[in-house]
Amino acid sequence: MNFKFSIVCIIGLSIALIGCGGVPEASSENCSGRGMESSLTEFKNDEAAREAFIAKCDELKKAK
Repeated sequence: MNFKFSIVCIIGLSIALIGCGGVPEASSENCSGRGMESSLTEFKNDEAAREAFIAKCDELKKAK
C-alpha cells in the first residue's frame, strides 16, 4: 500500500510542477519591480499579450 501511495504522489507532484511554467498572470507581485521585468520577458514574442498584461497591471494599480 505504501509503495502505491508513493507512486501516486510522485505522479501528482510531477503534473503539478509541469503546470507551473505558464504565462504569468497580472498580480501585485508580477506588476512591480523585478516581477514586472521577469514577466515581460515571457511575452517577448507576443506583443498583443504583452500589451494586455500591461493593461491588466494598470487596472490593478488603479483599483488600489
